[in-house]
Amino acid sequence: MALPINTDVSHFAVVSAMITPAFFLTATSSLLSTSNARLSRIVDRMRLDIAELKHPERGESRGDLRGRIALHRKRSRLVLASVRLLYGAVTAFVGTSLAIAIDSVLVWHIDLLPLMLAVAGVLLMLVASICLGREARMALGMLEADLDRQLERNDATGNDGDRR
Repeated sequence: MALPINTDVSHFAVVSAMITPAFFLTATSSLLSTSNARLSRIVDRMRLDIAELKHPERGESRGDLRGRIALHRKRSRLVLASVRLLYGAVTAFVGTSLAIAIDSVLVWHIDLLPLMLAVAGVLLMLVASICLGREARMALGMLEADLDRQLERNDATGNDGDRR
């Protein structure tokens, strides 16, 4: 005996439409995960520089250390801004799925709401990605400055860095 299951095609269309924002949620959660890891690394490096500022060991000038700490602060603010934007994107994508479900069940004809929420989520992801790109550029600049300082230090001491 066959079970009386309603296999109306429109239900599958609604479920399919609700699943689509999940792909954006996956991308957003991946960016959130890497952003949180980046923020953690920035904070760790800033704490090391603060500790070195209190007890200088390598003979770095306090001005250099303060400059690096200031750059760490700017980087952390950029990453934190991107994390906030990404959480906003998650909210928008979840709202998109809910709006699709509510529109199909209650027939409120709010078909623009899911579209607006999805566009808002994508725009939030775009701005967050721009912030992360700026932070990555700052990180690369800091790395290059650290390498230049180390090379100058090696040149001054006659050490070429080879350990054979």
